Order: sequence, then structure tokens, then C-alpha cells
Amino acid sequence: MITRRNFLAVGSAAALTACSQPAPDTVSRQPVPVEPIPPLPPIYGAVTDEPYPVPAVPEGVVPQRLWRQTVDNPLPQEAPGTIIVDPDEGYLYLVQADGKALRYGAGTGAAAFSWSGVARLQYSRKWPRWKVPESMAERRPELAAYTVENGGMDPGPGNPLGARALYLFQNGEDTLYRIHGGCEPEHLGKAVSSGCVRLLDQDAIDLFDRAEQGAKVWVLPSLKPPQLGALY
Repeated sequence: MITRRNFLAVGSAAALTACSQPAPDTVSRQPVPVEPIPPLPPIYGAVTDEPYPVPAVPEGVVPQRLWRQTVDNPLPQEAPGTIIVDPDEGYLYLVQADGKALRYGAGTGAAAFSWSGVARLQYSRKWPRWKVPESMAERRPELAAYTVENGGMDPGPGNPLGARALYLFQNGEDTLYRIHGGCEPEHLGKAVSSGCVRLLDQDAIDLFDRAEQGAKVWVLPSLKPPQLGALY
């Protein structure tokens, strides 16, 4: 049984031990080795057959776990074609047959902007226009020129939606959330967007070609503490 007297005695001994340690500048510290990121596979090279340029993903930025790859289906009860987003792990899964899924690295919604639930893939667009929701324009007045009533932003390299966008509806109504390209490699796997699910353009193009209209999209709720900051 720990009594107050024992606790104080242990605390005093710990304090004396701490005082007897060498000064910080005399302690020998070995640098923690950084695990090198292996070279990216060819799927992340430049895409040259699109209306707008899609540059190669830079080397040494995207961890291997966030590369597109075939893995075991994390939710075996879901039918092939289902899209599952795990915001805490930074993954998007496209369920395939035989208990497998195609996994993509994804950037997800930051605090106060995240969304979870079940939706449907209503339709998809190549090189979409970005139409800024009124709520975002209120937070960021510099984006007011790109609202729906102002026609949105032209497609192209500067458009935050990137090369592809998949539009999510719930009960027949637009959720205003999208799965889209344009994710900066350094933000992949992190919760930094204004709610949308962001992929590398190479992965957004691949998902666009595979996903079926009407597919179930299940965005899992985040269990992590809220984080600050949001991009688009």
C-alpha cells in the first residue's frame, strides 16, 4: 500500500537522482535514424494523356503505406464496389471480390469540417469546376468569386478538386462532400481538408475509372481527438 509518506520519500529520492544526472550538454545523444522512403512505383509518374498536366509525385514524400495497393477487405460484410473511408488511418478502400480491397492514401476532414455516414456516389466528373459552398465563402471571403452563383473555378492545375471528383449524395440530396484529386503529397493521410476526401491525382483518376455510379460510400467516424486547421 502506497502511503503519503512513502510517496513523498520516493519523490524525494527521484528528485535527488534527477539532480545527480549530467548536465544536458554532456549527455551523448545518438540521432534517431530516419527510415528512407523507397522509390515510388511507376503508377505515380507524370500523366501525359490528360487535358491538363498531372506532374509526377515527388520522391521521398509519400510513405509506402499510403501507396495504392491491394489489401484484405477491412469490412468483409461490404459488397464489391463499396467505397470505405477510414479518416483516422488516412485510407480509402474500394472493395473488390475474394475478400480483397484496393487501398488508397487519402487526406480527410479537419476538426469541425469532418463528416461521417453512408452516402451514394451520385455521379463523377473529369476535371470538374470547383463551386465553393456559401459556408466556405463566408469563412474565406477571398473565395467568394468561385461560388455557385459566380460560376465556380475553371478546371485545371490550380483547381483544388484536381483531375477527378466523385459527388456524394444522401437521401437524394447533395452532401456537398466530394472524393477528389488535387491532394498535395505532404498532406496525404492527414486530416486537413474542409471535409472532402482528397487523393493524389493519379489515384483519383484510377478510382474514377473503377467506381460505379450509385455505389455505397461509407465514411467511418473519426475516433481521434480534434485537430485544428483546414485547407479546402
